[in-house]
Amino acid sequence: RPSLSDARRRYLLRQRDLGGPEVYLSRAPGSGPAPAPPAAAAPPVPPAASAPAQPAEALPEPARSGAWREGAPPVPGPGIEIVTPAPGLLDAAPDYASLEAVADAVRGCEQCVLCGHRTHAVPGEGPAGARLMCVGEGPGETEDRTGRPFVGRAGDLLTDILAAIDLPREQVFIANVVKCRPPQNRKPLPDEVAACLGYLRAQIRLVRPTVLLALGATAAEGLLGVRQSLGSLRGRVHRFDGIPLIVTYHPAALLRNPNWKKPTWDDVRIARQLLDA
Repeated sequence: RPSLSDARRRYLLRQRDLGGPEVYLSRAPGSGPAPAPPAAAAPPVPPAASAPAQPAEALPEPARSGAWREGAPPVPGPGIEIVTPAPGLLDAAPDYASLEAVADAVRGCEQCVLCGHRTHAVPGEGPAGARLMCVGEGPGETEDRTGRPFVGRAGDLLTDILAAIDLPREQVFIANVVKCRPPQNRKPLPDEVAACLGYLRAQIRLVRPTVLLALGATAAEGLLGVRQSLGSLRGRVHRFDGIPLIVTYHPAALLRNPNWKKPTWDDVRIARQLLDA
């Protein structure tokens, strides 16, 4: 298989991580093999490079309360609606009495192989009455070491995003689809997600947030029970047991590609508008 440039390889990996469609790089039929560049040739210049590329738009600084409303997109139409079974039924979340009871169950859980790799389980954190609940994919290295969700670089970015929509992190409940770190931060396997979904559903029932924000394709797939690209799930107001659910990029993806900050900023402002609806 012909080798790809580092830039193209990184692009394909990002597409895969975000659940996008497969992309194939090939030559047009009949074009023949590409001629070898002269030994002293300079690197090719992209076509139409008439002006230097502009830096990706960063998330705005919250200069004043309510500044996020300026230029906010309208709330989109409905998407997928999910109704989960009542507690105690097959495949339903147990009827835990409190968030701490869920956390205790997570810390002692041995339902999948991830328990054998963890330093600490990461149940999640935040107030029981949080109006917004953020759901990510799974713990990373820092989270596994500390037992807290979103405390690395991606966590710092999430904190900044929340502050930009006038929501201190301390007022938000933050959790993940899986509660233990997958080896080498790989994507959780379907059986690992299934083993943890009961805990997440129980947390949602106990917090009963006004809005859910799914961060990344794995979180969206776990909550909505579908396997679709992130792009096809964004831009709609889904519902999970009647709770509006917005899908956006994971903060770790924004660290890899700042161009996704602008669409993420639009998504979180839609979620913020739903909080006030």
